[in-house]
Amino acid sequence: MKARVVSEARRWLGTPYRHQGAALGAGCDCLGLVRGVWRALYAADPEPLPPYAADWRRNDARDALEVAAERYFVPARGPKAGQLVLFRLMRKYPARHCGIMVADDRFIHAQEQIGVVEAYLGEAWARRVAGCFDFPEMSGGNAR
Repeated sequence: MKARVVSEARRWLGTPYRHQGAALGAGCDCLGLVRGVWRALYAADPEPLPPYAADWRRNDARDALEVAAERYFVPARGPKAGQLVLFRLMRKYPARHCGIMVADDRFIHAQEQIGVVEAYLGEAWARRVAGCFDFPEMSGGNAR
C-alpha cells in the first residue's frame, strides 16, 4: 500500500496551487492533494468537504484536520514513506498543513505560489510535525 501511495503522490508533482482544488494537473491545495491521492486509491472521497478558509492563521476550525485524519487514517509512528503527515505552521495552533511522505526524509505537498512539490523534511519542517498516519488497507475495494 505504501508504494502505491508514494507512486500516486508523485503523479501530482507540478500540479499548480489552487485553494480548495483537488484536480490532478489542474490545481490543488495541500488537502486537495491528499483527497486526490485518496480518490485514486479508494475511488471516492470519504465524505463531502465543507468550505474552509485559505488563511491558515485563523483558529476557528479548531483541530478539524487532525480529527479528520484520526477518523479516516491509521495513527502511526513516523514520519515514514507512504504516510500522511500533518504540520503545525504556528506554535500553539492546530495542524493547518499536510503532505505525503515519499521517503523517510522527503514529502510532497502543495505550496501557495509554487504548487505541488517534493521537499526535504529538514529541521524546520520536522519540528512542525503534528502527526503521522498510515493510509488504511483496502477492504472490499474501499477503505474503512
